[in-house]
Amino acid sequence: MSQGDDQGYGGDSGGRGDDPYSTLGGTRQTRTRLPDGDGGDHGRRPARTSRSLVMMVGVVVLLIAAIAFANRGGGGNEEAQGGNAKKPGTTGTGPTAPTGTKPVQGQDGTIPSGFAHDEQGAQSAAANYAVALGSAGMFDQERRREIAEAVYAPDVAAARQGDLDKVYSDEGFLASIGLNPDGRAPTGLTFISRSNPVGAKVEKFTGDAANVSIWYSALFGLAGEGSKNPVSESWYTNTFELSWINGDWKITDFTQKDGPVPVGRDQAASTAEEMADAVKQFGGFTYAR
Repeated sequence: MSQGDDQGYGGDSGGRGDDPYSTLGGTRQTRTRLPDGDGGDHGRRPARTSRSLVMMVGVVVLLIAAIAFANRGGGGNEEAQGGNAKKPGTTGTGPTAPTGTKPVQGQDGTIPSGFAHDEQGAQSAAANYAVALGSAGMFDQERRREIAEAVYAPDVAAARQGDLDKVYSDEGFLASIGLNPDGRAPTGLTFISRSNPVGAKVEKFTGDAANVSIWYSALFGLAGEGSKNPVSESWYTNTFELSWINGDWKITDFTQKDGPVPVGRDQAASTAEEMADAVKQFGGFTYAR
């Protein structure tokens, strides 16, 4: 019954006093008047005493149970996630969740290495390699060679180095994206090339080999006043073929496809200055499974 119905809170007639079971304070308790006796204080005894006591005991029991559950430790991790947490070392596409396995080693400013020899390590390696291969460092010859040697298997890095140099130093290509022949941004502009992984999925895992797909967004363009190639966002999925070589995961091949691409929101685009400041102020992440 809503407020304002007959015999409700806001009606003009048939108020609470007309209802023999009228509510008192919203608890729908009847008022019981006991016969007057010698102990005048016993003339009106609250009817909710026993119920209040039961409720208090119930709350205490629930609180104790909650504290006990919270202090159980790691054993309840899978149950707390509804049974959906993927167990380490099993094949599948369970949701990304912390598992306690140290996924990566390395130092700030370097490409991570020393990934775990399991599915988690393969996913972490693929995510970090996607970031490295999509970075602005690929447009610098010295840095590009470092990246290739860090992410590719040794024989693949040696075989692809020439092709990479040819692509990333092609003056026609560089001019088309607004860069100088040396791969640097024109004076007054900031070059942005950054991959941002959203998720990882193991397509295949056989111990020393893995196929891992990385879904990511990419920011690419020149930020600054007068830029003819403003920073834009695109979405891709890269599938990396990885092999366990010399104690680490290395890329032997990969493919790329567009999307999935989300629907854009109605947010206003930032100014060129704000975008340039953002890429300078916000560093990248080391991605871990």
